[in-house]
Amino acid sequence: MAGLDKMTRQILEEAKAAAEARVEEAEAKAEEIINQANEEAARISESISRKSEAEVANYKERVLSSIDLQKRTKILSAKQELISEMLEKSYESLAGMKADKYFEMLLKLLDKYVLPQEGEIYFSYADLKRMPKGYGAEVKKLSEARGGSLKVSEEGRNIENGFVLAYGGIEENCTLRAMFDEKKETLSDKVRELLFA
Repeated sequence: MAGLDKMTRQILEEAKAAAEARVEEAEAKAEEIINQANEEAARISESISRKSEAEVANYKERVLSSIDLQKRTKILSAKQELISEMLEKSYESLAGMKADKYFEMLLKLLDKYVLPQEGEIYFSYADLKRMPKGYGAEVKKLSEARGGSLKVSEEGRNIENGFVLAYGGIEENCTLRAMFDEKKETLSDKVRELLFA
């Protein structure tokens, strides 16, 4: 039986050696798989990190762009408000001129709008009361120089200032507010140039 024991021991030792070799091989294979998984995880982590950095940079850029747009919008709004205030102050300055200067300015305005036709000019109730003596004659003289005939109406109009020209049923609004509104774009551009050049 000693030979059988020896043979059994040898088979067991060979089986043990084969099993150990297979375990070592499996452990080596497992180690290789773990290393590959770690490398893949590192690559994925690096990719996610780069993507995350790009997304953060993109978000930061969008936020800065939005802040810049808001800043420019507020600056533009402030400039427009300042321009409107300047135009309103200019309007008030013209409307509040002393009577002699005011009516002199109205003659210059009339010179631009008078037509070589027969017509009537209407002033506000307040302007009719403070109109200088002989102003109607000046208006008539100016219109005649242009080939027309213009008479100052004794009927006041419900306007703030300036005048209304009437030729054959067609009226031309020459109030200061109408003039300012008509020239608003041009005046705004000039004020913008003066203030922000």
